[in-house]
Amino acid sequence: MRHPNWILTTTILASSLAFIDGSVVNVGLSALGATFKSGASDLQWVINAYLLPLSALLLLGGAAGDRYGHARLLVIGTGMFGAASVGCALAPSLTWLLAARALQGIGAALLMPNSLAILGAQFSGEARGRAIGIWASVGAMTAALGPLLGGWLIDTVGWRSIFFVNLPFATAAIVLALIFVDDTEPVGTAPRLDLLGGVLATLSLGALTWGLTIGSGQAGWTGTALLLLFVGGASMLGFLAVERSKHDAAMMPLALFGSPGFIGLTALTALLYGALGALLVLMPYVLIRAGGYSGAQAGAALVPLAIVLALASPLMGAVAGKVGPRAPLTLGPLVVAGGFLLVLRISSNAAYWTTVLPAVVVIALGMAGAVAPLTTAVLASVDNRHSGSASGLNSAVARTGGMVATALLGGVLGAAGPALVAGFHTAALVCVLAALAASASAFFLIRGSTT
Repeated sequence: MRHPNWILTTTILASSLAFIDGSVVNVGLSALGATFKSGASDLQWVINAYLLPLSALLLLGGAAGDRYGHARLLVIGTGMFGAASVGCALAPSLTWLLAARALQGIGAALLMPNSLAILGAQFSGEARGRAIGIWASVGAMTAALGPLLGGWLIDTVGWRSIFFVNLPFATAAIVLALIFVDDTEPVGTAPRLDLLGGVLATLSLGALTWGLTIGSGQAGWTGTALLLLFVGGASMLGFLAVERSKHDAAMMPLALFGSPGFIGLTALTALLYGALGALLVLMPYVLIRAGGYSGAQAGAALVPLAIVLALASPLMGAVAGKVGPRAPLTLGPLVVAGGFLLVLRISSNAAYWTTVLPAVVVIALGMAGAVAPLTTAVLASVDNRHSGSASGLNSAVARTGGMVATALLGGVLGAAGPALVAGFHTAALVCVLAALAASASAFFLIRGSTT
């Protein structure tokens, strides 16, 4: 293989756009609310307008890469993401911002699974595990650094700058992909795209997210919220029926779930990334609104998460390659649960070094034990022909976990003072339970192999 380091750099640059943009906006919610005079439910949609198309279309984006070429879809998705970032930065209204955020989500749905599929196709053996470990650790690190970068930019330049910063990264990723990345599989050998499945998945996730957002907000579980949940559930059943009828041509081949190990990996992904998504949304928001932190200070509070992930994830990827995924994927979420228990000590006047920092570090150590082994295990569970679909599914499940968590945070984001801190603690307890369930999924369902 020619230029392995440049190929790895290209995939990291492209995927980092999606990872960092998934978290950089979190620290800007207060500023966005002030600019557009928006309430808690509107602020939830600033996040979920991005996560919804990302979650719903990741499967289709991965399958499209399998059919039309991973490198080609990586370039298209990155270009779309960059253009949408300009739209976000220039948004004159909240409606415009939400539309541009949705376009960012579509671009991310194309670039993310294909960046990972390129690694799966271009690297093999120990080199693949090492490359994926670096890819996963940098992705998690950029997601954790997003609030720091966003906070600093918001405090010094303004919130619009957090979107303009995407442009040099997108440009570099496109240029490098065109020069160094070639598709290793013949284009057009995969099945035709499952467009009906994509429509039903989008409808299902959209209705469920909208219903959960209304239900968790001030309006409560109204008839509209319940109707949306019903529509979302019915659409999901329709999606599963379509996928079953299409067999290997499905965007989410149900045969993948014939393995208890793959079921365990999927459940662990949803639970663990749901808990992490709640942390990345709530921690900066609570520190700003209840703790009196500036945007930069709130973002800096999560920097240790990035540092620990960057240092420990590659090591844990190597460990998982030797001992198998079950042990790290069981122990990692247990450590995460311990970290969320420490979150319960955070109050409006909590000292950073003795209260916030220990919780962040412990959560980071647990996530580091799971991120790289999880990604490696998912890719190892399928053949190269379905690498795009498998990586797309895992990424979709991770983003869906974060999206559902955000949709359920309406009551917390709409609170103030002691009620905000109390809601934060309740959310932390739910995250403890999610992390424990993730650990149980790994222990009981994952054996020596994921296949």
